[in-house]
Amino acid sequence: MASPPVISSVNPAAGSPGGGTPVTLTGSNFTQATAVRFGPNFALSYTVVSATQITAVAPPGSGTVQITVTTPAGTSNGVAFGYAAAPTLTAVSPASGPATGGTTVTLTGTNLLGATAVRFGAVNATSFMVVSATQITAVVPAGSGTVQVTVVTPGGTSNGVPYSYVVAPVPVLMSVSPGQGPVGGGNTVTLSGSGLTGVTAVRFGSTPALSFTVVSATQITAVAPPGAAGPVQITVTGPGGTSNGVTYFYVGVPTLTAASPAQGPTAGGTTVTLTGSNLLGATAVRFGAVNATSFTVVSATQITAVAPSGSGTVQITVVTPGGTSNGVSYTYVPTPVLTSLSPTQGPLDAGTTVTLFGSGLTATSSVVFGSTPASFTVVSDTWVTAIAPSGPAGPVNVQVSTPGGSSNSLVYTRVGPPGI
Repeated sequence: MASPPVISSVNPAAGSPGGGTPVTLTGSNFTQATAVRFGPNFALSYTVVSATQITAVAPPGSGTVQITVTTPAGTSNGVAFGYAAAPTLTAVSPASGPATGGTTVTLTGTNLLGATAVRFGAVNATSFMVVSATQITAVVPAGSGTVQVTVVTPGGTSNGVPYSYVVAPVPVLMSVSPGQGPVGGGNTVTLSGSGLTGVTAVRFGSTPALSFTVVSATQITAVAPPGAAGPVQITVTGPGGTSNGVTYFYVGVPTLTAASPAQGPTAGGTTVTLTGSNLLGATAVRFGAVNATSFTVVSATQITAVAPSGSGTVQITVVTPGGTSNGVSYTYVPTPVLTSLSPTQGPLDAGTTVTLFGSGLTATSSVVFGSTPASFTVVSDTWVTAIAPSGPAGPVNVQVSTPGGSSNSLVYTRVGPPGI
């Protein structure tokens, strides 16, 4: 005697209230099936595939019903099948995005539980998540134009809501400020242009910026990476493509090799020639912590600067977009002072050794009797000996000069031989 049919599963287990959902019944003893019922209603059609499988088309219905199979041996157990209401969509937000896709949108509507697909036109969403019966979030695939977004559930396919793909403009760069910086990088530059919203990369040549911030559609700030001395093109890349380039110069760190003269008066005012390398674009010359009174960039290897007032020995440095140079020494020399001469008189002829006493005499560069230079020897900071030159009888002013300036004058008197 034949055994009655047994249903073990149904797939899918839900469908549209309007009917028409194809379902597959799995079980046993399906041969010679004479009826497939969804609750009290007969399937719209069915096919006995084998003794263990039947395919059937669900009739219209509502709620949850029991599917049964009838054969000459009897009627099977029932398996549950739910009639799900068709999904509806009321809105998508945002309703537009770039043609490259990737935008996360929120779909609102009804009967969204059990969604099996979200489509943008004919293309499936990159991914989606059913949040509730009234909300789904989905990641937009790439596309173009305006398409209809639909949701598929066991209850059917929803109405469509429009979503527009926007072609992003190619970003344009117009300027970079500052236009140069150190080879070590780390400085912040401001890029100005248009179409900068959504920029995903900023490059200095082929090297990505250390970091960047999109301030607005017309401005980006970026931190320069390290680079080799010389020009590179800065470009930005956004959804619309890669921009034109703007030129940025990597500047080598300035170096100083010499300052001439290397000393001058405490009052300042000495014009000093600095030699070195990478001196173009200098923005400051400093004597210790004090800016030069003025300076002129002569070339990449030379700057002339006017020393400010100061004292002692200081380091001269140069600042450029490439950084701050090493220092070279510059010494402030005090103005020399004469306090006495010995002897204070001598013959008309040259040859008398005169000792000059005072202070600040170490760097003495000249000794004059009137306007006539004398040979001299620096003994110490307080003592110089000089050989008085010849001259007519009478007083002359003796004066010494150093990089610190010219001293006060003391009188030396030439005395002629006594008359006969």
